[in-house]
Amino acid sequence: MEYLVGVAVVAVLVGVPSIVLWRVMRGRRELGTSPAERATFETLHTASLAGPPLRSGLTADGAERASRHLRALLGSAALAITDGERLLVYDGAGDHHAGQAFEHVAATLKDGRIQVLAIDCDLLECPIRQAVVVPLSTDDRVVGAMAAYGQNASAGLVRAAQEVAGWVDSQLELAELDRSRTLLMEAEVRALRAQISPHFIYNSLTTIASFVRTDPERARELLLEFADFTRYSFRRHGEFTTLAEELRSIDRYLILERARFGDQLQVTLRIAPEVLPVAVPFLCLQPLVENAVRHGLESRNGVGRITIIAEDAGAECRITVEDDGLGMDPERLRRILAGEVAPTGGVGLANVDERLRQVYGDEYGLVVETGTGAGTKVNIRLPKYHPGVSAR
Repeated sequence: MEYLVGVAVVAVLVGVPSIVLWRVMRGRRELGTSPAERATFETLHTASLAGPPLRSGLTADGAERASRHLRALLGSAALAITDGERLLVYDGAGDHHAGQAFEHVAATLKDGRIQVLAIDCDLLECPIRQAVVVPLSTDDRVVGAMAAYGQNASAGLVRAAQEVAGWVDSQLELAELDRSRTLLMEAEVRALRAQISPHFIYNSLTTIASFVRTDPERARELLLEFADFTRYSFRRHGEFTTLAEELRSIDRYLILERARFGDQLQVTLRIAPEVLPVAVPFLCLQPLVENAVRHGLESRNGVGRITIIAEDAGAECRITVEDDGLGMDPERLRRILAGEVAPTGGVGLANVDERLRQVYGDEYGLVVETGTGAGTKVNIRLPKYHPGVSAR
């Protein structure tokens, strides 16, 4: 029954932050001191320690850091964790059996079934006589195995091993979701780069070339601005940056566009210093400014005006990018943001909206005010602080 106390708690741990579990531990004196309550709180705390290493996936480092805590949950003499190809860790007594551990789990890796094995050992003092082997899975695919070793494979140990393996599976699933989210974010940034580069790079280089003979110094300055802009836009590290860095890149972009359009492009910026350190998704504003330039100036005659505002709003930062260009039919905009139609000449509006929702939640998607002939105003709300968001 000792195992079953832990099992009942482990089964409900999926997605519970470790800080919450630690607070539960700190409050255990107030919540009671019976043996069952103490066992429950100890199980919660032990599981909270095992969870974070597994959130990086089924790796040797993560398995090694989690194994001691998983063995404590099971109360087993030793524990082995493998992936589909090798032993990741053997923790506990009888380490002379470590070399055989991958052989012990081979059948489970092949067919995904739980096994109870007898372990041969000539050492009388060795506590390893039996093993319970359970599969570790993600997306209904066996990716590894866990073997709990001890004197005997009781029904309690078998049940506990199943439940702990199920909990480990949940942590590995979360790791896969985190990895998928990261890959999706990277893919979306690459998509933005692919959309920005052909249009903007061609026009910028053409503009710089036009100054080479008439004003070489101006051409040199513009070339340096272009180099800094592309270096930032095509950097390969970090999902997030600071608002200050994003605005600095936008300033370089606008310098190049003003060189191209001259006085036809009028830009107003109002930026509150308090929001400059706020972490924002990489390339979340530049596409909006490029859209404003293209729709606010390229498609019309005369002067085009763009206004960029970043305001401090308590726990949030509020940003608007507005142009006085041709605007858009609201129904078409809705379909673009929903992914139902591809934008014509637009750069990344739906992409930015999707990334904001992925990071902060649906309440932080883009809010766009537009109408045919009425210009466009894009509104963004960003929390100043959000779990997992930092400009590293």
